[in-house]
Amino acid sequence: MKIKLVAAAALVASFAVPAFAADEFYVVQDVKTKKCTVVDKKPTESSMTVVSPAGAVYKTKAEAEAGMKTVKACS
Repeated sequence: MKIKLVAAAALVASFAVPAFAADEFYVVQDVKTKKCTVVDKKPTESSMTVVSPAGAVYKTKAEAEAGMKTVKACS
């Protein structure tokens, strides 16, 4: 009985964790073109750099777009 309960809890958690991570938006800059964009995943490639102030993570895309306007590198 306990094994079924633990398995069910693990299954529910595996679906819930990605939903919490979807509330993260980053302002990034392409290293070559110097163009800034908003992305929903932290870049792992060396071609993109997070340029938001102090590495800020935004909860909505609208907040990230507003924050992008304040970044000097994106002007």
